[in-house]
Amino acid sequence: MDLLNTLVDKGLRRELPTREEALAVLATSDDDVLDVVAAAGRVRRQWFGRRVKLNYLVNLKSGLCPEDCSYCSQRLGSTAGILKYTWLKPEEASRAAAAGLAGGAKRVCLVASGRGPTDRDVDRVAGTIKAIKDGNEGVEVCACLGLLSDGQAERLREAGADAYNHNLNTSEGTYGEITTTHTYADRVDTVQKAHAAGLSACSGLIAGMGESDEDLVDVVFSLRALDPDSVPVNFLIPVEGTPLAKEWNLTPQRCLRILAMVRFVCPDVEVRIAGGREVHLRTMQPLALHLANSIFLGDYLTTEGQAGKADLEMIADAGFEVEGAEQVTLPGHRVAGGGGCGSSESAGCGSHEGGGCGSHEGGACGSHEEGGVCGSVPAAASAPAASGAPVPAAGDARTDLVAVRRRGAGTDLAPNA
Repeated sequence: MDLLNTLVDKGLRRELPTREEALAVLATSDDDVLDVVAAAGRVRRQWFGRRVKLNYLVNLKSGLCPEDCSYCSQRLGSTAGILKYTWLKPEEASRAAAAGLAGGAKRVCLVASGRGPTDRDVDRVAGTIKAIKDGNEGVEVCACLGLLSDGQAERLREAGADAYNHNLNTSEGTYGEITTTHTYADRVDTVQKAHAAGLSACSGLIAGMGESDEDLVDVVFSLRALDPDSVPVNFLIPVEGTPLAKEWNLTPQRCLRILAMVRFVCPDVEVRIAGGREVHLRTMQPLALHLANSIFLGDYLTTEGQAGKADLEMIADAGFEVEGAEQVTLPGHRVAGGGGCGSSESAGCGSHEGGGCGSHEGGACGSHEEGGVCGSVPAAASAPAASGAPVPAAGDARTDLVAVRRRGAGTDLAPNA
């Protein structure tokens, strides 16, 4: 296919595809999906080999958010039966982080619901960062606290944060349809603040909210222009009690095409599979490792994910390896400050040092609040169907794969890692 050959050549040279080429990837048929994965996989291997970076979420403060993001179970007016608790103490957060690090994660993503942190909140998170770093040499820490005020990104960096996550989520043209309590420009401003402070910027999207192909391409091209080091790709988890609970628009093949498009547009950036991996990719998750080089280990912010042990087995069985703490995630030219997303025609997504986490303000690194990671799926998702049970048809709503998190941070039960 001439389109795929062209995109591979551009990806290997870190050149930006045209919008028409990006749209054409999303328009390919299910018959061609393996060809698309193979082509984008060549670009992924060029810049990241067969390494998979593991990240781990710690939900520092859950629920009761004043924002009205339609996709979020922590939103204003949500009736979802999620865990609700105020700030974890530094030692509690450190214990939660240790579980993920013991499971192979090299980055901890600290997430808190809310519009954005107060200065007191920043002090609180600074203490948590110190506790985690004091007990775990070489760990990377990403903060995801919402919209930042002037000076807060600098204070987080001084406290030891390596990265800051804040997702754009969808295109500028449709942003007002999913959130009214803040603007798309607010989100862009926070990513720019993080980047200017020397933090590794992380920003991504949520697919499956009813957006068009044009919306998806718009947001990915906008992300490239923002120059993040990592781009988390979330797949909406429709949680009962939220406005988008009935939005079941994704198939595994559609998810693979979206990930491939992101890889072609941002060839040398850390692309992370974030929320909704288990719900929408399901048994095709291993194929997605040929497109993305980063996932989450353990549960999501408010919902469960796949078992951490199953993730590690999946990575090994697919012929990939977990990225070690001593390995640098990004290609050398990006760590050295080479061209990044949008900096030139030959640049790739994100050029400053470090990796990134990915989530909106009420979400987590690499995920919106329902999603984010590779983790551990509810028992109904990981167990084979009972004998004689009907097999869900393609495109059917898989509410059986969505379970509210009842373990880990904010509970007395051991986390899933």
